[in-house]
Amino acid sequence: MTDFDFQVELMARDLVLLLMERRGVTMPEALDTLYNSDTYSRLKDRRSGLYFQSPGYVYDFLEKEISTGRMG
Repeated sequence: MTDFDFQVELMARDLVLLLMERRGVTMPEALDTLYNSDTYSRLKDRRSGLYFQSPGYVYDFLEKEISTGRMG
């Protein structure tokens, strides 16, 4: 596993925990939401730089995507 992959997985863990806490969903629901999102696709793209941001910052993108159906 590369450092990049590790950073993405740590961010994914934090985003799943935030989804569970803030939206009151189960872990399977949070995982499904995250892994099927455009936010996660962008997180996995090194060029986006999202993996260097804070979980709260990336969660804001995910929340907007959930609310509007797009990242904005």
